[in-house]
Amino acid sequence: MKDYFFLAFNNLKRRKLRSWLTMIGIFIGIAAVVALISLGQGLQEAVEKQFEQLGSDKITIMGKAGFITSPIASELSSKPITEKDIEIIKKISETESTTGYLMKSLKIEYKKIKKEVLISGIVPDEYIKMFKGTYEVEYGRDFKSGDKNKVVIGYNTANKDFDKKIEVGNKIIIADKDFEIIGILKKIGSPTDDSVVSMPLKDLRELTNEPEILSMIFIQTKEGVDVDKVAEEIEKEMKKDRGEKLSEDPKTFAVSTSEQLLSAFGNILGIIQAVLVGIAAISLLVGGVGIMNTMYTSVIERTKEIGTMKAVGAKNSDILIIFLFESGLLGLVGGAIGIGIGIGLGKIAEIIAKNALGTNLLQAVFPWYLIVGVLAFSFLVGIISGILPAMQAAKLKPADALRYE
Repeated sequence: MKDYFFLAFNNLKRRKLRSWLTMIGIFIGIAAVVALISLGQGLQEAVEKQFEQLGSDKITIMGKAGFITSPIASELSSKPITEKDIEIIKKISETESTTGYLMKSLKIEYKKIKKEVLISGIVPDEYIKMFKGTYEVEYGRDFKSGDKNKVVIGYNTANKDFDKKIEVGNKIIIADKDFEIIGILKKIGSPTDDSVVSMPLKDLRELTNEPEILSMIFIQTKEGVDVDKVAEEIEKEMKKDRGEKLSEDPKTFAVSTSEQLLSAFGNILGIIQAVLVGIAAISLLVGGVGIMNTMYTSVIERTKEIGTMKAVGAKNSDILIIFLFESGLLGLVGGAIGIGIGIGLGKIAEIIAKNALGTNLLQAVFPWYLIVGVLAFSFLVGIISGILPAMQAAKLKPADALRYE
């Protein structure tokens, strides 16, 4: 095997330019696959980490309008989520706490700079208790009972969004009303979360003249209970109240546990990754055709050499293995180069996302099994592409091969 390897390696070395040109198709495809899978893996791990911080004992209710299920869907729904739903949920004994959440897009003005920003209306005591540790105040303080016309803002809102730094104690104008900044949150790494502006729910209701509607409801279950069963009970009670059939999926709302949300995200990410990797695989197919073409050319050029080897005792299997080694090496070396380029592309995308978008969610992760798997796959592509040319070389008759011009 050692002799086969060195013979194949030397044959490729003699045809440097052709070998490099042949490997281009392989390493472009491999680079794309490595970069896409590593970024997808990093995004999955980052989201899983956030869900771990959120806790598996949380249930989320969002509005539903047709195919749309999101915080804004409640306002589009024929029966939006309201404070009445919170009262229904609180009657379920397995729930520890329940809090409403309202999200509105409003204009904010700071030192004559105006921006359209998403405002979060929360019930301070309940929200802080439920999500303790998920969001931390870096400067100033969090909300207290009785706070009015006060807001807590995210890192980007304080440092980037208005082109001027906002500090604790400064005032901003929201819907022609002054609000005092009492706290600035630590950087989370998500552009949406870092651009948050939060205020007490009562204040946001007054600003928007919205007395009942909620964008979302968050529920924390009691310790030790089956979260899925609690979610089913909540769904059942809300269906009853809204006159929806118990045997059908909810039409005006959606109940999701943390595990279900994570699973749904994983499925969506998996589909996107599969499509992107499928597109990248086309390059590998082109690369495989390139290897096959190169090997056929090599067989024609080395016909006399094959005849000589057979004349001095080389078997058909020896010729077959030599050519398979050559095609496999083309795939393997192309794969190794592709991995290097893919790692570079993944890291560049991570840096761009961090600096331009301000997010830490897009991180390139390169587990050992990805590297080994890609190397094995590229070697396999090379061998498969070289099977037909290798068989043609092995079947050559020594006398015919020696007479070949």
